[in-house]
Amino acid sequence: MSVKAFELVPAVEREQVMGEKVQINIECIECCGVHLYLGTNDCFIHHFLLEEHTTSKGKLAYNAQKLLHKYLGLKKPVAELKAASALERLIVLCDSTITVVDMVTLEPVPTGGTKLKGVTAFCINENPVTGDAFCVEMAVVLARRRAVQICTVHEDRVQLLKEVTTPEQPCALSLDGYNICLALSTQYMILNYSTGASQDLFPYDCEERKPIVKRIGREEFLLAAPGGLGMFANAEGISQRAPVSWSESVIAAAVCFPYVVALDEDFVTVHSMLDQQLKQTLSFRDGHHLQDFEGRRVVLASSKAVYILVPLPLEHQIQDLLVSHRVEEALTLTEAAQRNIPKEKYQILHKRILQQAGFIQFGQLQFLEAKEHFRKGQLDVRELISLYPLLLPASSSFTRCHPPLHEFADLNHLTQGDQEKVQRFKRFLISYLHEVRSSDSANGFREDVDTALLKLYAETGHESLLDLLASDNACLLADSAPWLEKHHKYFALGLLYHYNGQDSAALQMWVKIVSGDLQDSTRPDLFEYVVDFLSFCSNLDLVWRHADWALQKDQKTGVQIFTKRPTSEEKTGQLNPDDVITYLQKHSQALLFYLEHLVLEKRLQKEKYHTHLAVLYADRVLGLISRPSATDDQLSASRQKLQRLLKESNLYRVQLLLGKIQDSEMLLLERATLHGKLEEHDKALHILVHQLKDSAAAEEYCSWASASHDQSYRQNLFHQLLSVYLDPDVPGGAQTVSAVDLLNRHAEVFDAVRVLKLLPEEWSLPLLRPFLCGALRASVHARCTSQIAVGLARAQNLQLQHDRLKYRGGPVLVSEKKGCQLCHNTFSEPDCACLPGGTPVHIHCVAKKALNLPVERQHENAHRSNHT
Repeated sequence: MSVKAFELVPAVEREQVMGEKVQINIECIECCGVHLYLGTNDCFIHHFLLEEHTTSKGKLAYNAQKLLHKYLGLKKPVAELKAASALERLIVLCDSTITVVDMVTLEPVPTGGTKLKGVTAFCINENPVTGDAFCVEMAVVLARRRAVQICTVHEDRVQLLKEVTTPEQPCALSLDGYNICLALSTQYMILNYSTGASQDLFPYDCEERKPIVKRIGREEFLLAAPGGLGMFANAEGISQRAPVSWSESVIAAAVCFPYVVALDEDFVTVHSMLDQQLKQTLSFRDGHHLQDFEGRRVVLASSKAVYILVPLPLEHQIQDLLVSHRVEEALTLTEAAQRNIPKEKYQILHKRILQQAGFIQFGQLQFLEAKEHFRKGQLDVRELISLYPLLLPASSSFTRCHPPLHEFADLNHLTQGDQEKVQRFKRFLISYLHEVRSSDSANGFREDVDTALLKLYAETGHESLLDLLASDNACLLADSAPWLEKHHKYFALGLLYHYNGQDSAALQMWVKIVSGDLQDSTRPDLFEYVVDFLSFCSNLDLVWRHADWALQKDQKTGVQIFTKRPTSEEKTGQLNPDDVITYLQKHSQALLFYLEHLVLEKRLQKEKYHTHLAVLYADRVLGLISRPSATDDQLSASRQKLQRLLKESNLYRVQLLLGKIQDSEMLLLERATLHGKLEEHDKALHILVHQLKDSAAAEEYCSWASASHDQSYRQNLFHQLLSVYLDPDVPGGAQTVSAVDLLNRHAEVFDAVRVLKLLPEEWSLPLLRPFLCGALRASVHARCTSQIAVGLARAQNLQLQHDRLKYRGGPVLVSEKKGCQLCHNTFSEPDCACLPGGTPVHIHCVAKKALNLPVERQHENAHRSNHT
């Protein structure tokens, strides 16, 4: 694939070289800075001064001013010229002899030392190893000798350093450091003249075609190989680049990175060293010489005239490749240009090329590659957003890069109305913006990115719209709100208002959706969402303003505005329960739910809340009793709530509730519970046994009423129930069966002796067998337990007596002459106390010591603490 890498510019016209002499031909060329030297077949050296200038069309041109020409007097063609600029000398090969002339005057310079005659070829070492800046290293091939001589050329002499033998007669050579690349008569080889190591490369017949040995870089050479290939080889004989395929008739080659230029009979070809592809072909007949100088100038000569291949700036070449949409070639060439461009300039160029490449691939729907190039090129994402109409906020100050990075006007220009492509481009931008906003790439223009992303989400109905608005974002309200309204994203608009601190506007929007004034199916549970939002809203005015709307719509759900909110006891500044209860008076169902929340869930220990809830429960039960349409399930569920509260709570006003349900014959169980709260167990048991006739309820009552008391209280309560069963004075007489069942089921609770005294004498013993067996077992168990306890106590007492006798010891001697160890006074009476060890002391001294002991221990502890 072609690219214009060079322009062919004339430098020296034929008239300037040959004048009127038709048979004069150019045999060799050398260029050093602005100085151009030509060697001709009539043994002349011509010296020209090259002047660069720019034409009116902006192209580079050359004017050659002839300074001097010099006849060498040997009547032979000048075969080779090499400049030694540090010495201001020109090394000349003519008539197989090397001579040195002055670069300015072209006069021969006397050189002592080695005389170099019989020379067929020589080359200069462009990577010298001597370290002497004022000498030139040179390798020389002598006729009919299988050897290469290494010499140094000084200002006044030529010195032979070393002679290196070769397997065959060398035809051509090139030198880099200690490495000599040789074209022998049958093959190429690399020879290290310092170590003597050699490496054969590949065969080549020098008689068929002129060999090419060209140093192209440090320890790397370019060679003409069979089959029309240009082979690369390093000092180890390894090819680290793929070969270039040029003509079979190549006669010369040059390198101007990153290109290899080859000359054949009719053309000049340019190949890339990066991908080995042919990039340019120039028609050029009668070409004889092609040589590069100083790595930046390529000189081409026919037998009569001289031309210069002027390389186009790499930036222009890269832009030409991008215009042709040859992205990979452009990027490869950009990376190769790094060695020729200053670092800061290259970084700017590289980023721009990556961005341009990204847009080319973006236009070709190669989104993965485009995204990678945008990322590496650090693209200002607004360049991409600006392609999508109306996505950038109206307040954005962004203007596109100049010169432009692409040729697109906008998305409509790109897609030409293809809606499928439009959607693909939008999906790509969504993906890219999502990645950008999670990185540092959006710093400085986060508002533009987030606003554009919101608009794309709304327009495409993307599921991430709500996630964007619910998280930290920089969406501009002025731009985003109309866009959300346009696409009927009213719930999202409410979120946007909320994020921007406009909760009132958000609630108004959501209320309209719930009420059906606006259509938005984003949240089917929007009413519950609004209630939840109000339950955590810190603006109490908004809460009170919208609470009535929520309660009118659904009291059970609406009351959660208050039940989910922390109470004033838990958090300062929250709603006071008393205020809520007052407010909920007109919403009876919500009031009931709220009181249940306070009493049963929050466990607030306030009498008025418990009493209020119990009264509401009782009113509801009484209302259901009086309503014929009420079902048994409704009544049962309501009574269970009331019974649970009456049993579990100890804070309500019992007398108030008792008076409220006193006249209802259906609420006997509740009345019994209330009597139990008043410790009126006889009345409660009378209701349960004689009015309800529910033995199981009576027994359950005894268990419930005695649950928080000791065993004695429990025993008395069960005895009281037994007495009620056995009372003959009540209507219906004694309830023998219930009494027997009670005794047999709860034998462990009763005092058997008291029970036997209460039972009528005519009862048969088999009837009470379970009770008697249980009582007997309990009595035997208690007796055995008591005996064990007595035995353990006796053993403990015996052990204590033993210990006492052990510590008692022998007699204690007290006399009037013996003194107390505590006060050091003598004993005046026989009463005394003994310290451990049998030492007698006064009784009052021991008592005083005992009183002072806690104080002494405190002092000791303080002393230890201070010491520590």
